[in-house]
Amino acid sequence: MQQHTARTLAALAIAAAAVTLVGCTPAAKPNATASSSAHAGGSTADPAATPTPTPTPTLPPTPVTLTCDQVVTADQLYAYNPNFSTDPGYAPGDGTLEKQVADWKGVTCAWKNQTSGDVVQIAVAMPPADRLEGLKNTAITVAQPVPTYGTPPQVEGYFKPGTAGQVQIFRGKYWVVAESTAFFEPGDAAPLMQSVLGNLPAS
Repeated sequence: MQQHTARTLAALAIAAAAVTLVGCTPAAKPNATASSSAHAGGSTADPAATPTPTPTPTLPPTPVTLTCDQVVTADQLYAYNPNFSTDPGYAPGDGTLEKQVADWKGVTCAWKNQTSGDVVQIAVAMPPADRLEGLKNTAITVAQPVPTYGTPPQVEGYFKPGTAGQVQIFRGKYWVVAESTAFFEPGDAAPLMQSVLGNLPAS
């Protein structure tokens, strides 16, 4: 009986000691977890919290419904040079102004000189209204103004010499691009440009 009592007392003493030790265990720091979480959150961007840039809206282009025979008629082409005829394999090259015209639903045309092999490209577009001024600003920085293509400001004409001379003309909503190895100077393209401008509907 005494031994039982002694074991009981010993068990109670051990339990009391355990309770005391538990009570003396330092409490967890509440800020440790919050600080770690904040640090972890700072190292990984939250896509939902990052604003997505809104692209600048662009107005749509106006389709040009003219055919190549209306851009330059057969009679006008013959008067310019009777050796020129339609180039059946023509397609505007990537990265060219003519390709930009095509992308903006314009008309792109080409005629080939059957004697010299020179190709004349003429393209007509009605670009998005919010892009027209930028095209003019670019043209004036890379080419020389040519007042003989038309009277400014109703008509703004530019010529850029090179292996292939390049013409840009702006009239109202229209943007005319012409390019050819036959255009050595602005006057070489003038007769065709007068024909094209005369064939364009009023804008």
